[in-house]
Amino acid sequence: MQLLVTFALVIVFLLALGKHGAISAMLGGGISVISSAVFALIVSRHQGYTAGDAIRTALRAEAAKIILIVGLLWMVFKFYASVNALVFIGTFILMVLVYSMVLFVADNTKKIR
Repeated sequence: MQLLVTFALVIVFLLALGKHGAISAMLGGGISVISSAVFALIVSRHQGYTAGDAIRTALRAEAAKIILIVGLLWMVFKFYASVNALVFIGTFILMVLVYSMVLFVADNTKKIR
């Protein structure tokens, strides 16, 4: 879902603002997608069976996600001089919101008997 919304925003900003707007949107969405993927990878490798193990894994995954986000945001602002900050940060924030809204999507895979 995040990738689809990111690609849609890239196209919109390409048409509206040109190449640097599209690249800024791609970078903002990409940071969110990459950090979410790292979180999911860490959580999927969880092997403990106690609640404490699950919490430690979730906290470790969240810490890795936050460190990755801060590092990638810094790298974009440090190395991409033509970044459109409003598009970049706006797309990043929107992708974080899209990621959190996935929990509200209903699963309509009812079994027919």
